Amino acid sequence: MQPPAVPDDEFKRLQTLRAMKILDTDPEERFDRLTRLARRMFNVPIALVSLVDENRQWFKSCVGLPVRETARDISFCGHTILGDEIFVIENALKDRRFADNPLVTGEPYIRFYAGCPLSAPNGTKLGTLCIIDREPRRLDDEELSFFHDLARMAEDELAALSLATIDELTALSNRRGFEALARQTLDLCRRMQRKASLLFFDLDRFKQINDNYGHAEGDRALVNFAAVLQKVFRESDVIARISGDEFAVLATASSPLEIERMLERLQEGLDEAHAKSPHEYRLGFSVGTVDYDEERHVSVSDLLIEADHLMYVRKKARA
Repeated sequence: MQPPAVPDDEFKRLQTLRAMKILDTDPEERFDRLTRLARRMFNVPIALVSLVDENRQWFKSCVGLPVRETARDISFCGHTILGDEIFVIENALKDRRFADNPLVTGEPYIRFYAGCPLSAPNGTKLGTLCIIDREPRRLDDEELSFFHDLARMAEDELAALSLATIDELTALSNRRGFEALARQTLDLCRRMQRKASLLFFDLDRFKQINDNYGHAEGDRALVNFAAVLQKVFRESDVIARISGDEFAVLATASSPLEIERMLERLQEGLDEAHAKSPHEYRLGFSVGTVDYDEERHVSVSDLLIEADHLMYVRKKARA
């Protein structure tokens, strides 16, 4: 048996999935109608909307199976999210990757599998729409096209959930998504006795960019700032656009010196982007940094408020 590999963007993928707060929720008709339709149209006993968590695949919608999850290391869907196209196994017994898989040798005795990856608006693969048969079979081009259309419908439903936690312009977490992810991260830091610091950013003279160059250029400036943030900070840090021209980063296990160096690299990255721009403005920022104290900061909002205040004080001092 060949366990599925881990995607290159696994940390971001799991962040996106967990920020949506969809795991372990009740069944919903908008997903169930799609799996019922898939089972009926393809005449298969099993159809699933499967979300691939860190160590399991969990079924948001499941028709034809008595369980709501299985281990990720034996999942077919774990393989599907590694690519962009429909993943088809016509006869699992004749495929060396799956022939001795316990889902093939035992219940539900998978022979045929077809899965289409479901992506979030930020491009990460959250899971799949899949159909399963206990007999070998194949799909013709027309069936593949229809299956792809069904998967896009499932993806649209996931996107509706994701947009509640993802900033559409920058593809970073929005405030709601940030608070959910930051809460989880702080809980982990508390248990493991790791340090965490919150950095609250506000772009300098951003209104002038909109006034002088238009809102389209203002949007480009926000996207550029988000991109440099992602390049400078680490995958383990939680990065978000809080609102307008305000951003936040929850950095874990970083010393004051490391944070200072990251801020220096951030400005260097912005200067490099400016050098390639046809416009004259220089994108800069003000930042307030607060070290997490579990006795003083009861909630993520407490951290945000304090860091926002420090940012404003520093911004005003520089004016």
